[in-house]
Amino acid sequence: MSNRAIPLVDLSKFTEGDASDRKAFVDELGKAFHEVGFVGIINHGIPKQLVDGFYAAANQFFALEEGTKRQYEVEGGAGQRGYTSFGKEHAKQSNVGDLKEFYQIGQEVIDGDAIKKEYPDNIHVTEIPEFTKLGGELYRAFEEAGGHLLKAIALHLELSEDYFDQRIHNGNSILRAIHYPPITEEPKSAIRAESHEDINLITLLVGASAGGLQLYNKQNEWQDIMPEDQEIVVNVGDMLQRLTNNYLKSTTHRVVNPPREEWHKPRLSIPFFLHPRSDMDLTCLDKCVTAERPLAYEPITAGEYLNERLREIGLKK
Repeated sequence: MSNRAIPLVDLSKFTEGDASDRKAFVDELGKAFHEVGFVGIINHGIPKQLVDGFYAAANQFFALEEGTKRQYEVEGGAGQRGYTSFGKEHAKQSNVGDLKEFYQIGQEVIDGDAIKKEYPDNIHVTEIPEFTKLGGELYRAFEEAGGHLLKAIALHLELSEDYFDQRIHNGNSILRAIHYPPITEEPKSAIRAESHEDINLITLLVGASAGGLQLYNKQNEWQDIMPEDQEIVVNVGDMLQRLTNNYLKSTTHRVVNPPREEWHKPRLSIPFFLHPRSDMDLTCLDKCVTAERPLAYEPITAGEYLNERLREIGLKK
């Protein structure tokens, strides 16, 4: 009997399988999202060598002197590119900063799309050139895997398979390297990342360097998520929850502090927050509004919603 907190599915059944394999994958993914809100994915096509290389480069970045790292912090940039220093971000219901620092890499538009003017340039770390280079490669690998997952989600929602394709093309997705430093004194009230839901459509997380990630399940219990080697963890974000009028729900999760005897251990994790273009309409899908599930949200675009949430979590003034 498995003691896994989340189901495990094989993305290659969808990307390489026949019609029955693909249908089985769509059904498994939908069941996992409805019952748990999180799912583990194997055979996702993201090369282990690339993940390992980016982890190593990220560790080098966070080991730099504080003053050096702060040179890569963009004043007024809402943390959307470059470095965000320790304790700046907090959960929307909290005023206490999470025990983390992070670095964000965003979309690189290379096809002449006019949306390029919406995006600030990525910040290149001169001390560790491979950090931003490998981050860009990992970004594109995550984007491809996420695109396949959204095709399956579209089919689960009885939409056309390509429903999300143009909506996420050159979307405002973010690759974030999060560093939770060793805990050196009794935390006042914060944990490494307070309970929250993600803002975006879906999040893809490649295994962290230490435990601590927990989800809040349907039985109102916190459960540890411990991904296996080469597994990515995927969860529904608030934008998909809005679009589907709570048919697919965003699951609350957090990163707890380790036991006191492991306070000396840092933690590094790499989530990819898959966002659509800012003009995507998040108005609830008609088919998701029913007598049992009446309309829960006012119309809003993805860009408007992102700005609202960035203010709530303290990144945007």
